[in-house]
Formats: sequence, C-alpha cells, structure tokens
Amino acid sequence: MALVTGGAALAAALVAPGAHAAPSTEGKAAPQEAAVRGLLPGWKLTDTGTDARFRGLAAVSRTTAWAAGSKGTVLRTSDGGRTWRDVSPQGAAELELRDIEAFDGRRAVALAIGEGEASRVLRTEDGGATWTESFRNTDPRAFFNCLTFFDSRHGLAAGDPVDGKFRVLSTADGGRSWRVLPDAGMPAALPGEAGFAASGQCLVSSGAKDVWLTTGGAETARVLHSRDRGLTWTASASTLPAGDPARGVFAVAFRDRAHGIAVGGDYRPDQASPKAAAVTGDGGRSWRASATPPPAYRSGVTWLPYSRNAALAVGPTGTDLTLDGGRTWRTVDTGSYDTVDCTPDLGCWAAGEKGRVARLGF
Repeated sequence: MALVTGGAALAAALVAPGAHAAPSTEGKAAPQEAAVRGLLPGWKLTDTGTDARFRGLAAVSRTTAWAAGSKGTVLRTSDGGRTWRDVSPQGAAELELRDIEAFDGRRAVALAIGEGEASRVLRTEDGGATWTESFRNTDPRAFFNCLTFFDSRHGLAAGDPVDGKFRVLSTADGGRSWRVLPDAGMPAALPGEAGFAASGQCLVSSGAKDVWLTTGGAETARVLHSRDRGLTWTASASTLPAGDPARGVFAVAFRDRAHGIAVGGDYRPDQASPKAAAVTGDGGRSWRASATPPPAYRSGVTWLPYSRNAALAVGPTGTDLTLDGGRTWRTVDTGSYDTVDCTPDLGCWAAGEKGRVARLGF
C-alpha cells in the first residue's frame, strides 16, 4: 500500500549512506547491498481469504511465510503471498494462536495462549497437513505468551510469573517435547508484572544461547536477558511507559548479542504512548530512550537484512522506519499491523488484524 510520506521514502532510506552492514569490495557494492538497493517502497497486501487476526508470523524467505492467529488459524504461502493455504490444526478453532516459529516450509511450531490448558504447543513436519500437540499446560496459574528458537532443535517458551517468577519451557528436540526450567536463576517478578502476547516478539533470541524476555504491567517495564538458554537471567529497567497493566515493552529485536531495539507503550487506542521505543548497545544491560520515538504504541519490530542501522516497527496505527539504529523514527505507512519479520534473502513480512498479511515490495 502507499506510503504516507511519498513513494520514494522507504526506498531512498534503504540506500542512504551508512544504512548497510555489508561493506563494499574494491569500490563496488557487495552483493547483499546491491540486493537491498532493489527494494521498492511500501507494504503490498496479500489476499489471505480470512478475517483472522494474525499476531504470529514466521518469515522463512521472500517466498515462504507462515501466519498464526485467532480461531486457531494457520496459513502458509510458498509463492510470495500470491496464494495462501489454510493449514490450520484440526479441532483448534477455539485456540488463540499468538506465535509461530518455522524452520522451513514444512516444519513449524505454534503457540496457543491462555490460562491453564488453553496454553499449548503444536508442531508440524509436513507443511501443516497434520499437527501434533507436544505440550499442554496443566497448571491453572500459568499463561504462556511467546516462543523462540536458537536453532532447529533448541527453543524456549515463556509465560507469566508463577510463584513470583516468570515460567520458562525448554525444548532440545525441535519442539517435540518440553520441560519447565528451574526458576532458581530467574529474578523475582515485580508486583503486577507480566508479558504481552501481542506479536510473538516478547521472547527473542540471537545466536546460540542469548535470549531476551520483555515485560510490562508493573511500575517499571523491564527486559530480562539470559546468556545460557534460559537457565539464569538478569533484569534491566527500560525507558518505555509503565505503571499500568496496559503499558510496557511489547517486543524486542537484536541484530547481534549487543545491539537491540525495544518497542511498546500503552496498547489502549485512546492513550498516548510517549517514549515508545528504546535502544541498547550492551546486550540489554542498559536502555536509552529514542530521541524521536514512534508516535504511538508499537507491538512489533525487526532489523532490516544486512543493515546495522535500519529497522521497522509496526503497530495498529502504522509502520515506522529508523535509519540510525532506533534513535529516531519516522512513520512510513499508516496500515494496521501487529508483527513484522525479515529474512536474510530480503523477505520482509507484516501481519495483523482482519486477515492482513503484507510483504515489502521488491
């Protein structure tokens, strides 16, 4: 769809000096940089044929992506969004799917959220033709929010605090089985603190062992970091809005172990969200408020491929672009999206309400 700032805004931004991580070779643009220069501006909506709200999104490539959402809906495309196949699990219409992680076009793991047995993990190895339930929460106090995988075998799922500490599940076999991790290395939760199942990005990983968990609802919105796949954690205060159950950090994205962006705010549409973004250069030990943050609540964020400085943030009122690593943002689209994801081959996807799934134009 058209950009509110004009058709050339995003394209020009992506070829701005310093926007790319890939260096030049003998005075010529590196292949990755040349590929980035081929990006055209704007999200291109695809026809999903459903009105489900997609807060779960797994971008595999420019052509392949999975979306998971309300009413137990899972869709998959293998042709760049021209067509979508409904691969929803049988009998899952009552489930609220809020996250999905895909290893390729055939293998994916989806998370259903909710209290008690509503929180489940489902897994497919045949492109969604069949699904296997690999975890069902039996603790009525637990409520799981997000998934992440370090590789095709090792992953975590995180939920709200139980007995005063955030609960974390671990898998070492690609999601076939799960166990609750011991909480001895987890800091105590603050009063009222919880996670947000808004975009599948409240738990994200980078590399083989680093993982970050975002929180809200308390007097301080925090980001927790583990360097050992969830066994021990440290907590850091963010600068994002807090002090209310509707406020906090909703999503983070890390381009490496050190450099990250956090977005969030107050998800209520009638409430302002000042300071809705922050950046870190030390792995999340400290956070600095963006000098010019997005103008409203944002629920999803991703780094653009091969870029040290360019990232996108999305929310119900639009998409924002940063070219300086999250310090300043500008709105480049006013469409409603809940989550966003990019792949190394320059496939960027966004998903949200009323069946909306879009791909960044090429």
